[in-house]
Amino acid sequence: MKNTNHLGDIQELNLAYLLLAQRLLNDNRAAAMFRLKIDDETADLLVSLGAAQLTRLARTNQLLCHFGFEGAEQLRQVVDNPRDNGLSQFHAALLMAGLEAMPMSRGDMK
Repeated sequence: MKNTNHLGDIQELNLAYLLLAQRLLNDNRAAAMFRLKIDDETADLLVSLGAAQLTRLARTNQLLCHFGFEGAEQLRQVVDNPRDNGLSQFHAALLMAGLEAMPMSRGDMK
């Protein structure tokens, strides 16, 4: 059996996600909030985090990012669309646009 370090992979992904989120928020806050499905308070908090705080937050054993689809059926609609003529990104954006932002309080980020 192959021994892998999933915790290390999760932490690396978390840090990359947090850094990307900060960059997106600094470049275009409204678009980033839409893409990340976050509210104003969470956006403010993410932008305000320093390197040490980002690293500490990334070290959690849970993924901070998540699939933007509500279930397998929405994912299947994007992946298995027989009419796809380069429109899968647009279709995915439409499906995900209907999802509400997941509220996250400041207490969740400690």
